[in-house]
Amino acid sequence: MAQQIHFEVFTRRGSKGGWNLVEVRNDRDDAIDFAKQLLNEDATGVKVVKETYNDETGDYLSLKIFEDGHNKMKLAPAQDEVPHSLPCFQPDDLYSYHSRKTIARLIPEFLARNKVTVTELGHRADLLEKLEATGTLLQHAIQKIAVAQAATSTVSVQQIMKNLYELTNKSFHRVYRDVKKDRFPEVQPGGFGALADTLAAQSDGRYIFNGAVARHLQNTKGWDEKVFRLINLMEEAREGGPGAGLLLSAVDSIIAEILSGSAALHELIGSKENLAVAVMSLVMLFLGQEPEESEGREGLLLLTRRFAADELPDSRCAIAARITAEFRSVKRLCPESLVQEFKALRRIANLVVTGVGKYLSHEDLVAAFTLRSKRLITHELLGEHLAGAATPDEKLERLLFVEENIIGAKNKRQLATFVVPILTAASFQDHFLSTKTPVLARLQRLAVLNARLRRSGFQETERKEMADTLDRIACDVEVRGKLFESINAKDVSHVEKATTLLRLFIAEAFTAPVLTAKARELMVHYLSKPGFLSGYVAQLAGPDDETFDTSAAVAQLMRTLEKIGITEETGLKSIAA
Repeated sequence: MAQQIHFEVFTRRGSKGGWNLVEVRNDRDDAIDFAKQLLNEDATGVKVVKETYNDETGDYLSLKIFEDGHNKMKLAPAQDEVPHSLPCFQPDDLYSYHSRKTIARLIPEFLARNKVTVTELGHRADLLEKLEATGTLLQHAIQKIAVAQAATSTVSVQQIMKNLYELTNKSFHRVYRDVKKDRFPEVQPGGFGALADTLAAQSDGRYIFNGAVARHLQNTKGWDEKVFRLINLMEEAREGGPGAGLLLSAVDSIIAEILSGSAALHELIGSKENLAVAVMSLVMLFLGQEPEESEGREGLLLLTRRFAADELPDSRCAIAARITAEFRSVKRLCPESLVQEFKALRRIANLVVTGVGKYLSHEDLVAAFTLRSKRLITHELLGEHLAGAATPDEKLERLLFVEENIIGAKNKRQLATFVVPILTAASFQDHFLSTKTPVLARLQRLAVLNARLRRSGFQETERKEMADTLDRIACDVEVRGKLFESINAKDVSHVEKATTLLRLFIAEAFTAPVLTAKARELMVHYLSKPGFLSGYVAQLAGPDDETFDTSAAVAQLMRTLEKIGITEETGLKSIAA
């Protein structure tokens, strides 16, 4: 796309005078210097407008790059002594960590489209020219900052915008001037270590070194190649040399900027079938585990190895922040299924928790998982999750699966509001009182659900009430099915009756606490019947085994009884010879 650029100089005379075009220059610096000269003479206000002409569309794009004047904006007396309330006060402030983070947040599309980081942008005149030529993008970015700053100060938005424009113009002008003077050296691989040693003691050494790195990265074709070149520069850090810290920290900062961008990360790890796979790839990168598919991704492979060696701390923090942000996002890990969502979440959680430490905060991770849990227990999602359940107990089981995979006391309480109506509904009790299914099968099902509820993370009172509801239903099922009555009515020995009851215990057919307590009472009743012990020993030993160890058999019985909740003391007191 062919473009022609010129700079128009305007002046204003008097407090209410209009703008008059007085000069057109082809050089930016020349136009600004000429405007300042006019201001020092008799003009009360001056401004320079950059005009970009597109030969293909025939349109002009106008962008004000400089403005100054004695009475361009009159402040109220009370505001004259108020500081400018700027996040930055001089061009060097724009290179600070927080400023770079803010810039990346304001113009992410521009950075992604040009495949550059904020540090590269701040050292390349061609990119700054391109940013200026976008017109409203830069203006909107400045306006957003001004509005945010004005909300916490008494300075007007217009005044803050004016000061930000001045600061931006100074910063741009500085880079344009330094590029013209060739202050950013063109360094070949192998020369960055020496350059870092030379610049380490200089006040602007970091600025110049980053400019040289930006120039080195200028012709890269993608993010992976950029990471590859940067990590190779780390090999040039001379151990114990004065510039080692400068070189390593500069590389780490730029890679951290790359890893903070969505577009760069997407290209680095490759396209994934869903967010769960993408996040798992990020976790593996964070932990220094090499990806299964690394062909053609030399930069990613080198980065993973550096992470495994516990290097590049800023970059690892950037990946940790990205992982946490993905957990906090509203995007589903597996949109097609809530079950798959929770399974993926558990797999990722089990892996990422091993990396908790100086780069990844346990508190931040828990907060992120809690927030994602909250977003997964909405009426809409749980309604879809329960839609395929054929029976009330299956609905309860599905909700208990959700409970096992979410965290946060508030989230557990919210989920309980879905569980209680299902448990207390008449359809739930009717389902288990139906004789279509054998009594034992129904009791076993209730016992499984009861056990899961009792070990769940619901609030204690809610957990007890829900588990007791299942226990009451189980007791009703046992009475109507005459389970204990049928065992008592059998024309067999008390030993055989006790053995039958033990089998039911082993089959986990009893809910706690009431039905289990009834079964224990019945077991103690059988133990106390005369001749129980002799009958039990005879059943185990057989009629002709004279070497049978009676004490060992009793000890084994006591251990079995203890497993079902009958203590050895109670068993020995109850058992009858």
